[in-house]
Amino acid sequence: MDTEALYLEDSSVRRFDAEVLRTLDDPPRVVLDRTQFYPEGGGQPADRGVLRVDDREWTVTDVQKRDTIYHGLDGDPPEPGTAITGELDWDRRYAHMRYHTAQHLLSALLLDAYDAPTRGNQLYADRARIDVEHGRFTETDLADVEASMNGLVEDGRLVTWFTMDRERAERELDPERTRIELLPDSIRELRIVEIAGDEGPYDRTACAGTHVENTREIGTVAVTGRETGGSGRERLHLELEE
Repeated sequence: MDTEALYLEDSSVRRFDAEVLRTLDDPPRVVLDRTQFYPEGGGQPADRGVLRVDDREWTVTDVQKRDTIYHGLDGDPPEPGTAITGELDWDRRYAHMRYHTAQHLLSALLLDAYDAPTRGNQLYADRARIDVEHGRFTETDLADVEASMNGLVEDGRLVTWFTMDRERAERELDPERTRIELLPDSIRELRIVEIAGDEGPYDRTACAGTHVENTREIGTVAVTGRETGGSGRERLHLELEE
């Protein structure tokens, strides 16, 4: 039985109930029937938090998705069939939501303004970076990008997500924005994250990450620098303030 990924439906839930399906001892891990813990992937780090059973508590040290979602623990795991309560480290999760949404917004902006498609990204709880195909950004470019990003944030654009059949998505959506080709062929139903625009979507991207629901939640964006990311590529760094 696969784990139900609750975070795909609602990223704002901090606590959930679940049942232990399987346990592994080396290292100690559990598989749950449902989870709000996001597994590492797509440039977004894994969630942290705790699992609780009555008066016992385990720290969730890592979350990885292989054949299903595995929750690494800091001690001997609870037995299969155990009812548990999971609670996220919310400050960490919410920071990832803000940074991941900011990355989507930045990817759309750079594609529109500089014809610079995104080729990679990495998020943390206090910073992020994005790699794009482009020649060197000037200091004026960086200032313009920062000002434009903060304008988009202040617009209070809605962020929503929905599922779509892969064949339909490949037929109807802009491949430069959705980046469907980066996903394994085995994924036939896609989760599309959409940022609202003035006339139609500002951005649509295939993504299984967690996001805020309004760009104002991102906070003030600071583009903190650039570096060469390889031949014909630039890496931009950003930080967010509350």
